[in-house]
Amino acid sequence: MRIEPVSETQHESLIDLLCELHTYYNEGSVVSRDMVREHLLENLLADKSPHRLIVASGDDAEVLGLAAITLVYSLVDFAVDKRKHCQLKELYVRPLARNRGVGKALMSWVARYAYESGCRRIDWPVKASNARGIAFYESLGAERIVERLGYRLSEPNMGQLAYENLGLAGDGYLQS
Repeated sequence: MRIEPVSETQHESLIDLLCELHTYYNEGSVVSRDMVREHLLENLLADKSPHRLIVASGDDAEVLGLAAITLVYSLVDFAVDKRKHCQLKELYVRPLARNRGVGKALMSWVARYAYESGCRRIDWPVKASNARGIAFYESLGAERIVERLGYRLSEPNMGQLAYENLGLAGDGYLQS
């Protein structure tokens, strides 16, 4: 098994995995390969993308798993050993490759990359219903952060909030 940043020769196999990932998160919904390919090339792998996509592949170069990471700086921790951390956006292993060390190998690569990049922690969200994932993360020594909750603002509330107070003063502050 190889763990490395995704290469151009792996794009088609990664598109298959991303389609599978979409179905996993969207309860059976199917997305077109063309739409996924466009998103992968124009957004996720674009020069200005903050993401790094790391893949696990077998001898045949088929993508078995994915880790999507971003290195970020804290706005509240200023000490050298706390200011930079790795954000794991996604870790996904295809069902046929689970329980074969793929997830652990991906997490090991991410931990090494983060550590060598000056990070001293990795943070990530987990679906509360993902009991297998939670057990896996805890088996690595990860700790659940109980004081943090996740929130999402989406349409129509996001659009409403975005245009709620358009009366900005010349200095950029909202007028009362």
